[in-house]
Amino acid sequence: MFYYSYETPIGILGIEEHEGFITRLDFLKDKNEGPAQKTIAETPLIKKAYEQLTEYFQGERRVFELPLKPMGTDFQKKVWEALIAIDYGKTKTYKAIAERVESPKAFRAVGGACNKNPIAIFIPCHRVVGANGSLVGFAGGLSIKDFLLKLEDTQNCLF
Repeated sequence: MFYYSYETPIGILGIEEHEGFITRLDFLKDKNEGPAQKTIAETPLIKKAYEQLTEYFQGERRVFELPLKPMGTDFQKKVWEALIAIDYGKTKTYKAIAERVESPKAFRAVGGACNKNPIAIFIPCHRVVGANGSLVGFAGGLSIKDFLLKLEDTQNCLF
């Protein structure tokens, strides 16, 4: 496993690659933070992920083209696949995602899967909002979620 961190407009982000896939994106407090059991190296894939993030933050990229492999339960993986299907500039509610994964009453479990999303931004859990459009829950913090939604100009684009 390889890991490298970068300064971004939302703070320091750590990106992990394992066997040719991006497997984590971490919100860090400083560049020395991060997993202890990883090799610190900027691989070509990690560099490509950072370049695509940079394009995203500059408003030049709307879709990420990276091999992603999040680790989680089957239900979490179904939710994360549904999140990837949310278009740039759009939001969905937890309930809408629950319905999409054919578990209409599991909106709280969807929230839990969003919270456990190991590859935030690339798997856009920031595009999931409360039933009334409110910003709720985000591992990186609500201020970062708000920043990402404003970057995508989704504040008035619910559904």
